Amino acid sequence: MNKQSKKVSIIPPNPKYDRKIRAESKVLKVAAYCRVSTTLEQQESSYESQKSYYTDKITSNTNWKFAGLFADDGKSATSTKSRCDFTSMIAKCMAGKIDMIITKSVSRFARNTVDCLQTIRKLKDRNIGILFEKENIYTLESTGELLITILSSQAQEESRNLSENIRWGLTRQYEKGIINVNYKKFMGYTKGSDGELTIVPEEAEEVRNIFRWYLEDKSFDSIAKTLQKEGVRTVTGNKNWCPSVISKMVSNEKYCGDALLQKIYTIDFLTRKRVINRGYVPKCYIEKNHEPIISKDTFLQAKAERKRRSAISELDSNIKGKYSSKFVLSNIMFCKECGLPYRRVTWSKGNRKKIVWRCANRLKHGNRICKQSPSLAEEELQSTIIKCLRSVIESSGSCVLPDDSTAAYKAYLEKCKAQLCLDICDDNLVYNLIKKISVKAGASLEIQFKTRVVMISNLY
Repeated sequence: MNKQSKKVSIIPPNPKYDRKIRAESKVLKVAAYCRVSTTLEQQESSYESQKSYYTDKITSNTNWKFAGLFADDGKSATSTKSRCDFTSMIAKCMAGKIDMIITKSVSRFARNTVDCLQTIRKLKDRNIGILFEKENIYTLESTGELLITILSSQAQEESRNLSENIRWGLTRQYEKGIINVNYKKFMGYTKGSDGELTIVPEEAEEVRNIFRWYLEDKSFDSIAKTLQKEGVRTVTGNKNWCPSVISKMVSNEKYCGDALLQKIYTIDFLTRKRVINRGYVPKCYIEKNHEPIISKDTFLQAKAERKRRSAISELDSNIKGKYSSKFVLSNIMFCKECGLPYRRVTWSKGNRKKIVWRCANRLKHGNRICKQSPSLAEEELQSTIIKCLRSVIESSGSCVLPDDSTAAYKAYLEKCKAQLCLDICDDNLVYNLIKKISVKAGASLEIQFKTRVVMISNLY
């Protein structure tokens, strides 16, 4: 068999993908990237001046075609996530709309070594080079990546040192009692002419209402709905109130004139992740820092009330729930056997419905854990409570009042005598007079009144 001679043909490379051809010798779509992160940089090298410089530089080269200027103003280079123009530029590179990027220096491009190298390699795979003017490095050249690694690591270390210096400076400010507050999102206060916190009367009144409602046993959700119903706007102008906002307000010590500093801190200068300071770094508590909106006693009462509600919601690790102010008995009536609160439920049988109160443990686990807790019919329960309330109110003249009570409390009891004709269990009376109800086996109620009176009564 005769062996045929091979025929070899050479297919020339496409100049567009030939890395041996220098960037200056072919027409490229060139974009520029710049970043300014401080006020000083904005003064010395503003966006407009950089735009003019890079536009002239690119358009003056006949082998370059201007593909746009991308700039992030006031953004840190420790992460690429918050830099919108940077992200947009890389997306255009991947779409083939940019062949080359020019930037001032490695530190302007990225101060995170990992981000910097990942971006460079990602673009290098598409044969897209980055020219760093200050260091005179072009990433498509063989020595580019080694130098970039060294320089970006140096830039990252500079960011770390800067972060530590800023943290040190803030700590020293806190120790001197100097605080920084976001006045635009702080209801009740604004920044005065002297730079200190100044009360806004209209907003301060709403703050006082929030604390008052909270101490009157209203839930965060209920307070938020009340504010919306009354047309009160948030400090940012929103019509809708979130319960979480109310929660933060009633736990903010600044409303009583104090200030707790360094509640949160940054654990990583690269990711800028901030966490709640649970003793990791020192805190500073400043008393009488500014004019208060509420008294210290009111704030401490709100703090104690929050702790009480949390305890009710988490009495058992297996039965958790948020605090409810819909039914006042939910927060004062507990099972004597297991200590968990009683809950209101509806029993249905055919077309018949019956409202009863049952131990939360009994609802969750049946009689496996809490064996003796009785179910209480709501109608009989309210009737018994009304009977006991009447008895305490009628004997208000001879009852022993708490040590911290005043003449106003006695006056309140006298006023309640006029309501003895009530046929339903009044929530205000229950809240103001009853401290705790313990339910024993056999449907027996042990009612502890705030007047230090304890009554035992059977439902059936």
